[in-house]
Amino acid sequence: MKNEANGISYLVTKKVGRAIWDYRMIKNGDRILLAVSGGKDSLSLLRIMKERAKFVPIKYEIIACHVDMGFEWVKKDMLIEHFEKEGVRYVVTQPTDPLEKEGETFGCFWCSWSRRKRFFAMAKELGCTKIALGHHLDDISETLLLNLLFNGEICTMRPYQEMFGGKLSLIRPLAYVEERELARLAESLGLPVVKSQCPYAETSKRRLVKGMIREAAGTVETSRRISSGVSKGCGPSICSDTKTYR
Repeated sequence: MKNEANGISYLVTKKVGRAIWDYRMIKNGDRILLAVSGGKDSLSLLRIMKERAKFVPIKYEIIACHVDMGFEWVKKDMLIEHFEKEGVRYVVTQPTDPLEKEGETFGCFWCSWSRRKRFFAMAKELGCTKIALGHHLDDISETLLLNLLFNGEICTMRPYQEMFGGKLSLIRPLAYVEERELARLAESLGLPVVKSQCPYAETSKRRLVKGMIREAAGTVETSRRISSGVSKGCGPSICSDTKTYR
């Protein structure tokens, strides 16, 4: 098990390092707000970024940030215990928008945007120059197809994206890492992964696209290469409200 953990850790860390270098994601002295949901992706990213800080020549600081959406399956106390065990600075906050409004139904976009707005606000409050998100290569591929099929646009998430006139940047250090690699890493490291029980998970458009990619296994590598190239030139994905950081 130790050899397995070392092997997959080396592989993922190497890919993360290459993405950071290729996109010049981190500069000396950066303070990075690292978004942690409790899933395998964000917990793996937290461990990798913490360990890389010990040996890379660039000095940076990470602050783990969890936005408590009130979901009963997310054990906030367990996450706090993990942050303290990892020895990282952390903050747990809540969205400013109400979780429920009479006569309104909230779905994936509302959930994602509410958390994103809170990350922006916390980054400003804590003096962070970057927000690190746990999106991986599969997410980028799926987003490309989602936008193509449902919005008629060839666009996906950028590994590096400056916002608010350069005051803040979004970085995705896992841009070259496959989801299956993160699953292996999280398991081998024994990370306390929170399994989502979101009621929209089984019926979301993203799940539909994920299934399409799985069925087209013979061409999935091609779609990933395309998504990697398109991500360099596409515009912002979810960022219509910039007032939070002004």
